[in-house]
Amino acid sequence: MNPTLHIDKFFEKIDFSLTGFEKGEYDKCTFSHCIFTGANFGHSIFTECTFNHCNMANIKLGNTSLRDVVFKDCKMIGIIFSDCKDFGLHFGFEACMLDYASFMGKKIPATMFKGCSLRDVNFSGADLSEVNFDNCDLEGTTFNGTKLKSADFTTAKNFIIDPELNLVKGARFSQHDLPRLLAKYGIHII
Repeated sequence: MNPTLHIDKFFEKIDFSLTGFEKGEYDKCTFSHCIFTGANFGHSIFTECTFNHCNMANIKLGNTSLRDVVFKDCKMIGIIFSDCKDFGLHFGFEACMLDYASFMGKKIPATMFKGCSLRDVNFSGADLSEVNFDNCDLEGTTFNGTKLKSADFTTAKNFIIDPELNLVKGARFSQHDLPRLLAKYGIHII
């Protein structure tokens, strides 16, 4: 059975947690003020789609393709992005709540996180080269074996990064973030 193809469709104020989410291919579609809580996106393909003001907490992304997808003002708590397909993986996030998400082992260079809450997120083993964490809260977020080459943390807050455990060459930080980079040494900077 071939997956359903949706092109240039606009989905508004639909509660997919009640109606069920139809797996398929979504090309240039917009989802606005929809509820997907706990929905299974598994084996679906999203290309050049936009999600605005959606509740996507705990959605399942097993073998899902996210190609040039934009998420704006979405609640995305507990999502395991590590389960997405690698081929063509590219997305951006603006004013989203991504707490407790996992990007473990994913290659997502040049991703834009703008004004997002990324509390207790796992970026272990991920390639975050040239990623921009513009005005993001990274409280409790894990960076371990993470490639942060040329990543921008200049306006990010509440992160702790161990330069010995992560590749930070060319990464940008503000001067007031120096204590976050030296936290494990117990150094007091005045």
